[in-house]
Amino acid sequence: MAFKKNRIIFLLLLLIAFFVKWYSSNSNWVEAGYAHTIYPKIGYFLRLIFGWLPFSIGDILYGLAFLWLLFKLIKGVKNSFQKKITSRGQGKSFSKGIFILLCTYLIFTIFWGINYNRKGIAYQFNLTKDSITKQDVVDLNLFLVKQVNETKLSLLLAKSSYPSNQQLFTRVENAYKKLDSIYPFLTYEPKSIKTSMWGWLVNYTGFTGYYNPFTGEAQVNTTVPKFIQPFTTCHEVGHQLGYAKESEANFVAFLAAIHSNDSLLLYSTYLNMFLYTNRNVGRVDTAAAKMAYKALIPQVKEDIATWRKFNASHQSFMEPIVRWGYGFYLKQNNQPQGLLSYDAVTHFLVLYYKKYGTLYVNF
Repeated sequence: MAFKKNRIIFLLLLLIAFFVKWYSSNSNWVEAGYAHTIYPKIGYFLRLIFGWLPFSIGDILYGLAFLWLLFKLIKGVKNSFQKKITSRGQGKSFSKGIFILLCTYLIFTIFWGINYNRKGIAYQFNLTKDSITKQDVVDLNLFLVKQVNETKLSLLLAKSSYPSNQQLFTRVENAYKKLDSIYPFLTYEPKSIKTSMWGWLVNYTGFTGYYNPFTGEAQVNTTVPKFIQPFTTCHEVGHQLGYAKESEANFVAFLAAIHSNDSLLLYSTYLNMFLYTNRNVGRVDTAAAKMAYKALIPQVKEDIATWRKFNASHQSFMEPIVRWGYGFYLKQNNQPQGLLSYDAVTHFLVLYYKKYGTLYVNF
């Protein structure tokens, strides 16, 4: 009886998975239905029940899941050596594993993952898919050099010190409050930005932050250099708002920063946008990329050197494995460029610049 019941539950979950896959295949359905109606309610609910906690529930869940998997692995290896596992036991273990993976997939997809198939931020801003020339990207890179230099000088002249983690999170929340007064579809309420418990570990995988779709929390790795963290925080909030693709979360972060009138957010964001764009320029015109880099003021170059030194000091055998796995994951979720999807924000920036004639806002 129990076996029959389990089969029915498994088949039901499998049908739901097929339905979700079928529904996700239509970007119009996802944008109009899920992204604007269903997901905002899910995200709001998750942030409401977990956002007020001063620590990350998601990080605790990840830690427990890792310990459970490690325990099962050790137990399985031990039993195999002692020949305690029968063919029937292996079958049960396999079935349980498939069932857990299926449940995890469904929760992840329904709670957030369907957003990978939405029409997205370019559609909402009516950024037409014009062809982009090499010169467009070169011009954008030079424009970003000017913005990076100016915002860095502004911070230096003001003798601004970096805020505490909570102060930074509040400043990002205020930036999104300004943004949603202009674009209501980017309303961020309630808030749920947390310091990552595993920053010391994820440094060796190359992550500066991550979004937990199971709890709705945005985790920021606060062990990386301070000038990286404002943009990272804005980026993770972009994921919370339902922009799953990395290029779109980058663009939403950019929008929050340029509407914030906050020099710290602006510098961090312009610096990251410059690095993304400069890499793209370097792929087609090495001389132009080097010329743009040379135009940076020494203080900006010093920050870039600090970032590179930090990454070099945290290289490990884990990083290439994680990068390959995450790149594969991105490709499977409608981002064929893999890890280069982050750099794809350049496309949005060029279209935005051509449409509005600027990448900054005057107040």
